[in-house]
Amino acid sequence: MLTERQRTILSAIIDDYIRSAEPIGSRSISKRGNVGFSPATIRNEMSDLEEMGFLEQPHTSAGRIPSHRGYRYYVDHLIEQGSLNPNELDLMKMYFSNKIQQMEDVIGHVATVLSSLTNYTSIVLGPEVFGTTLKSVQIVPLTDTTAVALIVTNTGHVENRTFTLPQGMSMSDTQKVVNLLNDRLANVSLKQFKSKLFNEVANELSRYTSSYEELLSMIEGVLLSDEKDRIFISGSTNMLTQPEFKDVDKVKNILDLLAETPTLIRLITSSPEGLQVRIGAENPVQAITDCSLITATYSIDDQLIGTVGILGPTRMEYGKVIRLLDYMSKNLEISLAKWYKT
Repeated sequence: MLTERQRTILSAIIDDYIRSAEPIGSRSISKRGNVGFSPATIRNEMSDLEEMGFLEQPHTSAGRIPSHRGYRYYVDHLIEQGSLNPNELDLMKMYFSNKIQQMEDVIGHVATVLSSLTNYTSIVLGPEVFGTTLKSVQIVPLTDTTAVALIVTNTGHVENRTFTLPQGMSMSDTQKVVNLLNDRLANVSLKQFKSKLFNEVANELSRYTSSYEELLSMIEGVLLSDEKDRIFISGSTNMLTQPEFKDVDKVKNILDLLAETPTLIRLITSSPEGLQVRIGAENPVQAITDCSLITATYSIDDQLIGTVGILGPTRMEYGKVIRLLDYMSKNLEISLAKWYKT
């Protein structure tokens, strides 16, 4: 579709614009050692690239900037993948050498590392809710009338809830309840959990306590937690540092989206599995049609677990972000696979 010369010039323009955020002229491109064309030749090719929709001219006398189509071609055909630089690699290795304590710690740290390395906004989805299962339940008496329930999921999430022991419930009955819950509900996916909890387990629980409904509701509430607990965002205000977003209303719309958890989750999960790049209007949400969103999914045993993503301006360092997300998602899979087996 494009000649080799046009590809070289388009790549140079986009590389320079990503660095400078200023329209690029033919003279500045001709000074690059790897281009080797005269300003006049470059001007002619820039005009052709603009006519084909790969470049735009914001002002009559200004240089050119990439269009969304230009960025798409750049990502699909011109981008140099390369590898992480030594500083990035050291930080990643240091992070993944730490022992995982809880899934929430992993996801939160991933979001922080990605936003700090890119200066964009990172969005990380933890394990999909249907992939979460109950690992174990313990009930520990505190006094004659109160006890604490310790509920652990396969993701490493630990929840404790203090509740009042039903009148007349003995320690023997309490242990029977614990054994029943661990026997019937361990490793049950949340897709089947509620049905099994209220249909199969409730009848048996009623033999030991008249307050079994309260206990069932507590367990359900812990495992079927609010969606906001599954999503971690870091660097929300990084958008304010980008010259494209001096328009307060434009930034407000983006920040509003980041605060709308259900909409944000639908946006992130709407991308197919693997590493995906959506540029400008390719994003289905109006608030980020001036942004690019790059996502990478991570899986364990072919089961989708979650997604890591970077939201930034269309003038994004695509090569760097793709390298980071590719590295992060693959190492997340390795680290979390070890966690799930412990």
